[in-house]
Amino acid sequence: MAILDERLELADASTAVAAAASTVNVGDVIDSSVARDVGNGQPIYLVVSVDTEIITGGSAGTLQFQLVSDGVTTPSTTTQTIHAISEEYVTDGTDANDAELKAGQFPFVIALPVEGQQYERYIGLQAIIGTTTITAGAVSAYLTLTPPTTRKTYADAVN
Repeated sequence: MAILDERLELADASTAVAAAASTVNVGDVIDSSVARDVGNGQPIYLVVSVDTEIITGGSAGTLQFQLVSDGVTTPSTTTQTIHAISEEYVTDGTDANDAELKAGQFPFVIALPVEGQQYERYIGLQAIIGTTTITAGAVSAYLTLTPPTTRKTYADAVN
């Protein structure tokens, strides 16, 4: 487990992603004028982990996460600078959900892009909720030098 600095945390386990179909800010922002030289020459990773399974109450929908920056403390959902975006996951009831949206999973782990659009002052996380309302779910999101690793296991005689 990584040691977290409050200035490098975007969302903690109580940060809900329940919202109607739209693009929404998730958690807080990191003020890059305060948190400087975070990686000091090393790759910095954004990690989004699911603490409470993300589900919808009715029909299936979709969910993506995106790393953004903006010049204001509440990033715009239309004029923000988008630096990275996760794959699109299916949200539904517990049984039909994509596995990455279950508690304990990491749907978005990425090294912060160092090329491309320049970062604006405030770095944040947004959820793109498509089709239907997400009724439950909570995530943690933070920057770290040591991303989580998952150990793959294989059935006997399949490796």
